Amino acid sequence: MEIPLLVQNDPWLKPFTAQIAQRQVRAAAKEKELAQGVSLSDFATGYLYFGLHRTSAGWVFREWAPNAAAIYMIGEFTNWKTDPGYALKPLSKGVWELELPAGMLHHRQLYRLLVCWKGGQGERIPSYANRTVQDEQTKIFSAQVWNPEQPYVWTAPQCGECSRVPLIYESHAGMATEEYRVGTFAEYRDRVLPYIRQSGYNTVQLMAIQEHPYYGSFGYHVSNFFAVSSRFGTPDDFKSLIDAAHQQGLRVIMDLVHSHSVKNVAEGLNIFDGTPYQYFHGDDRRNHPAWDSLCFDYGKNGVMHFLLSNCKYWLEEYHVDGFRFDGVTSMLYAHHGLSKDFTEYALYFDGSEDQDATTYLMLANKLIHQVNPAAVTIAEEMSGMPGLATPVSDGGIGFDYRLAMGTPDYWIRLIKDQPDESWDVSNIYYELSRKRADEKTVGYVESHDQALVGDKTVFFRLVDKEIYDKMDVGSKSLVIDRGMALHKMIRLITIATAGNGYLCFMGNEFGHPEWIDFPREGNRWSYKYARRQWSLLKNHQLKFRFLAGFDRAMLALAGNEAFFLHPAEMLFEDKGRQVLAFRRNELVFVFNFSPDHSYTDLGIPTGPGKYRVALDTDSPQFGGFGLIDESLDYFTGSIFSDRPMVNDFLKIYLPARCGVVFKKLPARSIYAL
Repeated sequence: MEIPLLVQNDPWLKPFTAQIAQRQVRAAAKEKELAQGVSLSDFATGYLYFGLHRTSAGWVFREWAPNAAAIYMIGEFTNWKTDPGYALKPLSKGVWELELPAGMLHHRQLYRLLVCWKGGQGERIPSYANRTVQDEQTKIFSAQVWNPEQPYVWTAPQCGECSRVPLIYESHAGMATEEYRVGTFAEYRDRVLPYIRQSGYNTVQLMAIQEHPYYGSFGYHVSNFFAVSSRFGTPDDFKSLIDAAHQQGLRVIMDLVHSHSVKNVAEGLNIFDGTPYQYFHGDDRRNHPAWDSLCFDYGKNGVMHFLLSNCKYWLEEYHVDGFRFDGVTSMLYAHHGLSKDFTEYALYFDGSEDQDATTYLMLANKLIHQVNPAAVTIAEEMSGMPGLATPVSDGGIGFDYRLAMGTPDYWIRLIKDQPDESWDVSNIYYELSRKRADEKTVGYVESHDQALVGDKTVFFRLVDKEIYDKMDVGSKSLVIDRGMALHKMIRLITIATAGNGYLCFMGNEFGHPEWIDFPREGNRWSYKYARRQWSLLKNHQLKFRFLAGFDRAMLALAGNEAFFLHPAEMLFEDKGRQVLAFRRNELVFVFNFSPDHSYTDLGIPTGPGKYRVALDTDSPQFGGFGLIDESLDYFTGSIFSDRPMVNDFLKIYLPARCGVVFKKLPARSIYAL
C-alpha cells in the first residue's frame, strides 16, 4: 500500500495509514459510481435538469420524489387548486415531469407543489426552486417564477486574478445597515463594498445567502438551497453585488450550509415526498442533537447529486469565487464532535468518522476546483482533523484553507479569565503559531460567533460600559486606553502569526460595541443588535476611527504574498517582562504586553542590518501616545552582559502595552548614508 504524503509528512499519523488511504479509495470509487465516465462537473448539473426552466416551446418542470403517488403544480395560475393540466407525469427513478406551453406561466407568479403519497399529501416548495418569497401577511413562503425579460448581463470577469492570500471581511447584508430593518444587496453593494476595498480586505465572505425561513438563524437553518434569500433582494440584485465586487478586485465567497437543513416541512426538504428519509437519515441520526435540524444522509446518491449540483450552481449562476463550508466538524463525525476534546490522533480515527460525509467533502472540493480552478474553499472545523486542508491526492480532504477556530476561543478565555498583567507571552505565541505545516489556515481574533447574543465583541469586553461615554477624543479613561491598546496588539499579533490568511467580522475592525442578536420573540422583535453602527466610525469626535485606521495599516503591511509565504520565527521571549519578538520575512514584530513597564535599550537578536519602524500600535494616528520616534533608523549593534560580547542586536525603546513592527531595509540602504 502506498503511504499517502499526509502520513509521510506527519509520522504520528502512521498508525492510521490504512484509514487515511481508504478514504482516498472510497472517494475514487464513489466518483466513478456517480459520474459513470464523465467528469464530476458534467455530473453535478441537477439544477439544469430539475426545477422550472424556460424552453423554446414553453416550460418544463421536473422534481425528484421517489415516494410520491401524484404531484401537481399549484399557484396563482390555478387559484391554488389542483388542475389536471398542471399534473406532473412520472418518469423513472422517482423523477416527475411537467411540460407547459408558452403563456401558461409568467415572471413573478407564485407557485408550490402539491405532493400526494399513499395515506397523505402536502404542499411543498420545489427542491430546486431558485426563487422563493414570503407573504408579508400570512408569512407563508412560495416559489416564484423567475424569468425576467432581460437576463442579467455580467460586466466583470470572475475574480481569477484576485490576490490568492485571503484577507476576509465576513459580512451579513441584512445587518449591514444602521437602520432598524433588514438591509439589501443593493445597499451593501453601494455602501459597504467600497469601504471593504478601501480598508484593505480582498475577499468578501457573505453569510445567510441561501433562503432560510427564520431570520434569527443567521442563515444556518436553510430551507431552499438553490434560492437567494429574498429578504435582501432579487437574484439579479445579488448578481449585481458580486459583479460590483469583481469590478473592484474583490473576491466573493459565500457561506455554504451543507451540514444540515431546517426541520420545516412547508418550506424545506423535510418529509418532502411523505418519507422522512428522502434526503436525511431515517434512524436516530436524523435529528441533530444540538442544532434542532436534520442531518443529510451523504450515503445516498440522490443526496450527493443534490449537494454537488448546489456547489456548481452557485459558481456558475452567481459567479461566486468559493465557499466557506459551515459545520464541517458536525459532518465529519457521527457524534458531530459534541463533547469531544480530540486530545489525541486516535480520536479522529476511532470509528466515529462519517465516511460518507468525508467522501462528499472530498468530491465537493474536487468538483469546485474542476469548475473554477481559482475558487477558494475554507472549512469551518473545530476538531483539528489532520489533512482537512491537504489535497485529496495527498491523502487529505481537499480544502484550500481551514479556519484557526481555536484562536478566537483562546483570546476570549484569556481576556475573561486572566488580568493582562499575568498574560504569558510564551503561551500566547505557542497557541497562535501552533499549526500543521502542511495545511493552510486563516487566523482571526473574532468572527460573528464571538459576538452572538450572550457574548460580546472583543473590544466591548475590554472596555465594557465606558464604550458609551468615554470614546470621545476629549475624554480621559484608563479603561479605554487599555482596551484600545490591547485591541490593536491582539489583532497585530494574530495576523502576524496567522498561517495563510486573516478574517474579521464586519464592524469589529473598529471596535463595534455590544453583541449580535436578531429580531426574535425574546427581544420583542428588535433590530437594535442586528445592524452595524457605521456612524461611530464616521464621527471624527470618537476614537473608533483610530482602530479602523490601525486595521487598514495592518492589512497594508500584511496584504502581500511575501508576508504569508514565510512562517513566524521566534527571536526573543521574556515571560517575566512580558516581552515577545519574532520575525516574519523582512519584518520583526516586538510586543510588550506589560501594562506598566516600559523598557529602554531592549536588545532583540535580529542579525545584522538596518531597520525602520513600519507600524506602531502606540502611534498618535491610531489613538496612541506617540512614545516611539518613528523617524529614526535602527542599526543592529553589540551588547554586553556577564557573557562575552554578542553582536547583531536591535536595541530599541519599547513602551508598555505596545506592539512595534520593524522592517529591514535593503542592504544598499545601509551604506547609502
